[in-house]
Amino acid sequence: MGDWLDRELGGRRVWLCFLLATFAYVLPLILADYPYIDDSWRALAAGMGWSGEGRLFTQLFYNWLTFSGAAPNIFPLPLLIATLAMSWALTRLTFHYFAEPTLTHCLVVLGFWYNPFFLQNLSYQYDGPAMALSLVAVIFAITFRSTSRVRQLVVPALLIALALGLYQVSINVFLGLCALELLRAASVKLPWPECWRMIGWKAAQVALAWLIYFATAGAYMNQQRTSLLNGEAAPLLQVETNAARVLEKVMLLFHGGFGWVFAALLLCAVAGGVLLIERQDTGPKRVVMACLCLLIVPVVVFLVPGAALFFRDFNEGARTLMGFSVVLVLLFYLSHLALASVHPRLPLLLLIPLLAMLSLSFAYGRVLVVQKTFANTALNALSYDIASRPALRDAKRIYLSISYSDHWLTGAAGSFKQLPVLHYLLNTDYYMLAENLPKAGITNVVAERERRNATRVGYQGFVPLVDSQYYRIYLLGDYGFIVMKEPRSIVELQW
Repeated sequence: MGDWLDRELGGRRVWLCFLLATFAYVLPLILADYPYIDDSWRALAAGMGWSGEGRLFTQLFYNWLTFSGAAPNIFPLPLLIATLAMSWALTRLTFHYFAEPTLTHCLVVLGFWYNPFFLQNLSYQYDGPAMALSLVAVIFAITFRSTSRVRQLVVPALLIALALGLYQVSINVFLGLCALELLRAASVKLPWPECWRMIGWKAAQVALAWLIYFATAGAYMNQQRTSLLNGEAAPLLQVETNAARVLEKVMLLFHGGFGWVFAALLLCAVAGGVLLIERQDTGPKRVVMACLCLLIVPVVVFLVPGAALFFRDFNEGARTLMGFSVVLVLLFYLSHLALASVHPRLPLLLLIPLLAMLSLSFAYGRVLVVQKTFANTALNALSYDIASRPALRDAKRIYLSISYSDHWLTGAAGSFKQLPVLHYLLNTDYYMLAENLPKAGITNVVAERERRNATRVGYQGFVPLVDSQYYRIYLLGDYGFIVMKEPRSIVELQW
């Protein structure tokens, strides 16, 4: 057993380790099989709509995979393909970082996939696999090496452009990995002219990638998605506000035992950084290394939300925090340096934070099951109330009011209390989506968008045709209106 832990692993064994570990992380999502938000309307119409978001390659991925001009629901096949590709990519990244990798080196790189916030990305049965493949493209771009200068420039640029066309946020991950490349180059005492040359190559690759992207997938993007903050309305204050909102969400992860685990990981990483500085030969080199570490840390942290902070349509959802994967790799890399300097097998302690994040994945999978049960119950109740009443069944249109609350899913209240990040990851604070009702044969219900939620304030004085626990249904002529009630919290229910 001891020899197996210490000996060098070949490419096949490293790939097998990653295949098992990556599949274990997505297994709860596959078992839950819950259509997440956009999945409802995409599965209903086999719809796409990615090209208008600048994600043309996601659209082409489903066209090719389904042998059609649309996107029929074939979950979990896309996720299995993405997981397989990620195992391959993590294997390349491991051999890129470590010439003779052992099991503990694999643990360092595995932190890239075990990003807790990436669980929300993977929750999308359609978008999740494409987002994972964008990370695969980024890893291949960072690990590509060629003696030909043309290939060294063009191939990574094409891969970065592919990643952007799958999900634009992946550029944050690439830039974060570039920062780690600089840290690694300094740690192995690469001459500074070589470091500057590497920075130049990365900058050229990114510039060419953007040109390729805007000439292909970016050309189909709606202009509204590219609007930046208003320069005349205190943009720096808005960036600060956006960053504070992201920090508030990230801090939800560090609750209870997770806080202690990550605190220990951070202390080990600091020790690894100090060790990296002390390994330099001379005093000036140590000063340079210290400055480099102090510079890279805020850069990598900033790239957790990255460029999203500067867009007018700011999204604080967990799916935009893909850059947190790079933060984990940095913490694991430095922690490995510190622990290995004490004893070769001590880096096996990295299993603890990995198991914590794997446990979070399974906890999130169970929350998805609870949400799926609640959604099915809500669908059955609402569809029955409509189908069993001819006046509602034959109505020209029924408007479903938009009502958000933190208390819809009372069945997971205990999990949300112990692991607050689960509620942030789930992000389904509504009772029902209008897109779900066609599953039960109800086709005259639409979401109330253009009416600006008029049903909540305009029809309260009328006698409802249906008065249920969670909603009231009003009928005025040929039009119906579904008004949601504010659900009670679990504390109120206990009283």
